[in-house]
Amino acid sequence: MMPIAARERAAAERRLFPLLLGALIVLAWLVLAVWGRSPYSRYLSHHELAEVPESSLLLLVFIGGWLLMTAAMMLPTSLPLVLLFRRLTRARPDSGRLMLLLLTGYLGAWTGFGLLVAVGDGFLHRLVEHSTWLEANARLLSTATLALAGIYQFTPLKYHCLDKCRSPFSFLSEYWRGRDAALQAVRLGAHHGAYCVGCCWSLMLVIFAVGVGNLGWMLLLAAVMGAEKNLSWGRRLSAPLGIVLIASGAVTAYQTGLP
Repeated sequence: MMPIAARERAAAERRLFPLLLGALIVLAWLVLAVWGRSPYSRYLSHHELAEVPESSLLLLVFIGGWLLMTAAMMLPTSLPLVLLFRRLTRARPDSGRLMLLLLTGYLGAWTGFGLLVAVGDGFLHRLVEHSTWLEANARLLSTATLALAGIYQFTPLKYHCLDKCRSPFSFLSEYWRGRDAALQAVRLGAHHGAYCVGCCWSLMLVIFAVGVGNLGWMLLLAAVMGAEKNLSWGRRLSAPLGIVLIASGAVTAYQTGLP
């Protein structure tokens, strides 16, 4: 039988971990808010980023901003899996390291997607610079992003990835065996991150298009993605959200005067 002191210590650790994780998420939001109001806010703006001279430092700043956005918006949506993994591994002496490796794999998957977004954004800016029509109708890109995000909400791939994200227990039982624990923790985080990207990449593109520093949009879409992935009725949000995004794209096109 576990001594009383050991039980109390274990109970304290169980309470402490969610608090630390919550503090990390809140800190990410606070840093984004302060950054967005600072002279360096242009590094968070999709529209102003193109005016910043290219350099390796710019890439590092972009990755930093993207990781903050991922920690603030996407980590809360994955709390069921993270907390379940914590309960499963907390008796192990290397539980802290395994949790760090899990989060590294998860954030690594999102960082890979962020780099693709950065490359694609750079290509689009160069395309606009060499096209008079696109330069005159630059908001077409925002319209296309909204329409693409809306259409994706109805695809089988979206629902497949969403179902994976909504089933943390079955996901954990599929990818975690406890052998070669360090490698499996990274792979578990990366696999979950990949499905999370598959579920939410189009909505993150919407955030990127309106600017990472726009906390209102970020909070709204973070709440929607969290509900979609974790609430019992969340799956029913996908289609209405798709309709809203497509309609928003149509309104943007109309306001811009696009044919």
